[in-house]
Amino acid sequence: MSLEMLESNKVIEMEVDVVNLEGSLTLIHELSFARKGAYVCVSNVHMCMETFDDLTFKNIVNSADMVIPDGRPISWAQKLLGSNRAEQVRGQDIMNALCASSGEKNLNIGFYGGSSDLLLERVVIKLKESFPSIQVTYKYSPPFRALTEEENKAVVDHINDCKVNILFVGIGCPKQEKWMASNKESLNCVMLGVGAAFDFIAGSKKHAPTWIQYLGFEWLFRLCSEPRRLWKRYLKQNPRFLYHFTKQLVQHKLTNRCDID
Repeated sequence: MSLEMLESNKVIEMEVDVVNLEGSLTLIHELSFARKGAYVCVSNVHMCMETFDDLTFKNIVNSADMVIPDGRPISWAQKLLGSNRAEQVRGQDIMNALCASSGEKNLNIGFYGGSSDLLLERVVIKLKESFPSIQVTYKYSPPFRALTEEENKAVVDHINDCKVNILFVGIGCPKQEKWMASNKESLNCVMLGVGAAFDFIAGSKKHAPTWIQYLGFEWLFRLCSEPRRLWKRYLKQNPRFLYHFTKQLVQHKLTNRCDID
């Protein structure tokens, strides 16, 4: 990390940075100006348990240039592990702030993902309404199948040709993190895995009310909104997260007590 203010706190061995919104933006701006491949992971309980189950994926996340505590349970976990400065930093808030700074800082924005080109068109229209000076130079909705090597190379070359500084990648966890890591060395931009953010911006999915987000029940709102798609994820991963984090917290408390003694 290039900023001294960033600390790393392990939540069930996923290394999550202790950072606020301003610090996250500062680092992402630095990475975007470097014109080198970099990627940022936006972490939540789902990602945490994916790293717990898959060593290769854990290495991908822990090798990121920054891991943001997007899910409120992650920032709560950081506080319980002793990081008093821990804050939730929502990926949607970072995305909005980066789009807002695009014109002022002369940053080219790109979008990779989404369910269709039409959805991405709506995303760009909505963002231009909110941030008139935004500079969008690239957008592409890939097919649901895996790209061939030739297709992926063409995508990477096009992104570089469009001089993208910040690329928002919305193809879902863990697929988007794997794609970012595998293309980091070939791209000249910083990538952010933003999951379903394109759907929220376009209006095809609804955000949880602020008070629900504050209470940490955004996952429950999403489950009620998309029960058939999400019930397995949340009913499997959330109890497992609670169980394994409780074990980690107990071990943390015992270790600290032994150090004091």
